[in-house]
Amino acid sequence: MSTPATRSDAPDRPALEGHGSGSGEKGLRIGALGLFSSVSIGLASAAPAYSLAATLGLIVAGVGLQAPIITILAFIPMLLIAYAYKEMNAVDPDCGTTFTWAARAFGPRTGWMGGWGIIVADVIVMANLAQIAGGYTFQLLGLDSLAASTLWTTVAGVVWIALMTLICYIGIEVSAALQRVMLVGEVVMLVLFSGTALVRAYTDAKGSIHLSLSWFNPFDVASASAFTAGILSAIFIYWGWDTAVSVNEETADKTRTPGRAAVISTGLLLLIYALVSTSAQAFAGVGDKGNGLANPGNSADVLSVLGGAVFGTSGIGWLLAKLFILTVLTSAAASTQTTILPTARTAFSMAAHKAIPSHFGRVHKRFQTPTWATVGMGLASIAFYVLLTRISTNVLTDSISSVGLAIAFYYGLTGLACAWYFRKVLGRSARDLWLKGVLPGLGSVMLLYFFCYAAFDVYADPGYGYTAISLPGLGRVGGVTVIGIASLLLGLLLMAIQRVAQGSWFRSPDVPTGPHTPDPTAAPVA
Repeated sequence: MSTPATRSDAPDRPALEGHGSGSGEKGLRIGALGLFSSVSIGLASAAPAYSLAATLGLIVAGVGLQAPIITILAFIPMLLIAYAYKEMNAVDPDCGTTFTWAARAFGPRTGWMGGWGIIVADVIVMANLAQIAGGYTFQLLGLDSLAASTLWTTVAGVVWIALMTLICYIGIEVSAALQRVMLVGEVVMLVLFSGTALVRAYTDAKGSIHLSLSWFNPFDVASASAFTAGILSAIFIYWGWDTAVSVNEETADKTRTPGRAAVISTGLLLLIYALVSTSAQAFAGVGDKGNGLANPGNSADVLSVLGGAVFGTSGIGWLLAKLFILTVLTSAAASTQTTILPTARTAFSMAAHKAIPSHFGRVHKRFQTPTWATVGMGLASIAFYVLLTRISTNVLTDSISSVGLAIAFYYGLTGLACAWYFRKVLGRSARDLWLKGVLPGLGSVMLLYFFCYAAFDVYADPGYGYTAISLPGLGRVGGVTVIGIASLLLGLLLMAIQRVAQGSWFRSPDVPTGPHTPDPTAAPVA
């Protein structure tokens, strides 16, 4: 188990501003979350309504009628990696997750890059979350002209980031309570939308199509590149369930509850996405005009268009359409909040282990939450968001597509770390073989394959996405690949700087490395 930061580390590592009552060894509030709250945080972080709004159109544009099966198949590597999180958390419930676990398996440099993968993915996605939340705020208020303004949506987005950062700062229990309320409303509205869309698809909806088994045949996808791009986009909509594990040190029964919450969250997301993608496709079709899901004018946000089309624009339908807009708004807002949580705790853990400056390891005495790490995440997200909107909305759009690379990288690394770390106990039982070795390893291979194929083939095509950049010796390369790879490579530079400035983590990391050696007297974790 990793060695936590304590007050005895001062002044070399001022990891804590003080312990409050009910605080753990690092100063975080212990036992604040149960299973329901953990599952709520995992689901809210994935933000089903927002993720579908931002991604469903892109999936349909790439794979057409096979969008439902693509969303289902993307669940498989997610479930396999969820088991990796569950098994690793059982032996080391550290809020650094991939950072700490990859260090245990492969050493401090690999662990550092795993932590960086989490941070860079979260910072990038915050820009799109803020954009969606800002636009939907004005749509809800009927201020369509402001919703179409880059300036005002940026201002509103910044306000949302600041507000969610504040909520995360003042306590994990406040964050969890807010997530529970918003999630229940979100799921209810998505189910209502799906049911109404299916009924109208078989009654009076113009352009609708009836369900067909061919929608669930992956071999009907036009090409391997389209299949891979679709899977990566669909992986994005599942991403976020690992937040349930990143708050492990603040969870009751921290070796069991977070892992169970991760697996449950992925299963519930599968049900939601299969239902909504199928019903939306049946209602709107896959055409590139009007309400069609492949309409490029709607691809960045298909649900804002479909809400009014499904529910109607008068009477109770108008009210439901507004509630649906509110659903996507609260989904984006909830995900903004739950994106701050894991990034702040990853940075906090890295600081506690002296892998980044120690200021990020400070905890508020009263609220028992990371201070510098939380505020730093909010400020970094605001800076990145404003920078990209100032450069180009096309760059902002391509940066969101590039998030799939960072996700595949650190999820794949976690699965690989699990299989390698437990390699000496895989022969102990069938359960150990499958849940600690085969399944996490298979999930890792799948994700790292998608990473390589997408980064160096699909996304590298200068015709893919909205931007392309000329690189020396390579010519024009798709902006999605450039942004995704450059973001990860930036971590190598920052790691080198940190090693020079404070290299104790790299010389003598305070986590045990090497294969797992189980305690023969310990009871197995279910």
